[in-house]
Amino acid sequence: MPVQQSADRIILKHPKGSSAEILLYGATVISWKAADERHAEPFERLFVSSKASLDASKPVRGGIPIVFPCFGAPTHADHSRLSQHGFARSEAWKWDGTVMDNEAGVSVRLTLEPTPKIRAVYSKPFHLSYVVTLAEHQLSTDLHVKNTSTSTDYPPDVLEFQALFHNYIRAPASEVLIHPLQNLKYLDKTDSVFQGLKTETRDGVDVRKMTDSVYEDAPQNYEVTWPGGGLALRSVNLKDVVTWNPQAEAGSKIGDMEDGGWERYVCLEPGFVRGFERLEPGRTWIGQQVLSVIHKERRMNL
Repeated sequence: MPVQQSADRIILKHPKGSSAEILLYGATVISWKAADERHAEPFERLFVSSKASLDASKPVRGGIPIVFPCFGAPTHADHSRLSQHGFARSEAWKWDGTVMDNEAGVSVRLTLEPTPKIRAVYSKPFHLSYVVTLAEHQLSTDLHVKNTSTSTDYPPDVLEFQALFHNYIRAPASEVLIHPLQNLKYLDKTDSVFQGLKTETRDGVDVRKMTDSVYEDAPQNYEVTWPGGGLALRSVNLKDVVTWNPQAEAGSKIGDMEDGGWERYVCLEPGFVRGFERLEPGRTWIGQQVLSVIHKERRMNL
């Protein structure tokens, strides 16, 4: 069976051996296994902390959490009652069926609409649809955001939001390089005092020290490589990208981070997070990412 359902999760299986696992809570992808030319057996491509809560008690530390409708602490008046990164990653999504099931791959859809709990902190009408597609060497995630307002008031009830895929990529953090970010403007969130946007000068960006950088107007086509491995990431309608690794300096203070966990991942997070996407009533916005296995080892510039 390419799609297996249980009370709290969905498992996707490809005939060539790759697999993915999605929790209904937060619609969080918590596993993606795929082989490559060097490894015949599929292996785990995502990092999930061994201390992560998978019981719907709090957002999952790892995998691919969905950030919506705000990134970080709320800065928009519509989001003032929301917690960091919004509510999408901490709500129970509904199964909405299989979208595709053939030799190319299998995909499923989950949905989220306002609940009494959400309405208590967020008044905007919306419909979220999340499609996860598994291929032999790829995983794609598509977030559809619809402004369901039917108001005829003027001005129209515009939905303003941010969205991001918070990918925890399993990799040796001390050896990772990310391309191509050179010459991009970025916000360095590790600065204790805002010093203005910086310009990236490195050809390959590493995370060997505490890193929390938000790159603006990025190319939406990236490679994360390390000796013996790598992933490519392509995005659509996600103009920004975040690189994050807390290292021991901050990672040791994260309650649900396993000991030394920061040594085993890098977060590369495509999103629309500098400014806000504006969605008119009745309109739908789609943000997409495609993660692909890199088969041939790239030359490293450490």
